[in-house]
Amino acid sequence: MIEITPQIKISEDDLEESFVRSSGPGGQNVNKVSTSVQLRFNAKNCPAITDYVFNRLRTLANHLMTKEGTIVITADTHRLQSRNREEARSRLVELIRRAAFRPKKRIATKPTRSSKVKRLDAKKQRGAIKKNRGRISKSDF
Repeated sequence: MIEITPQIKISEDDLEESFVRSSGPGGQNVNKVSTSVQLRFNAKNCPAITDYVFNRLRTLANHLMTKEGTIVITADTHRLQSRNREEARSRLVELIRRAAFRPKKRIATKPTRSSKVKRLDAKKQRGAIKKNRGRISKSDF
């Protein structure tokens, strides 16, 4: 079991990994060994993922999610298959963690009267500075 939050735990069986040849670092090793990891997680059918978390996942990971609700993460930055595997899993955990977080609702506030007055005074002062700029007349020489 992979613990994402105290309420959300996903089973190892829910993850599907496939290994392909990587285009990342590794020199000649790239042509011989399948080090790139493609991690698939069916978020729609996972019992640990609630509807709220799934909807947030759809918005956060829109580019990673298929129409069927499967998240596909590809990791190929490391030379070792095991490190790519760890990276893909950690990215999935972080993504679900971000989706599980409920942001605070913003309470709309109005500007105070004094802030309005200060803003208008600053505008008048700036306008006066600009108004005093002008062409130099011959009498100024």
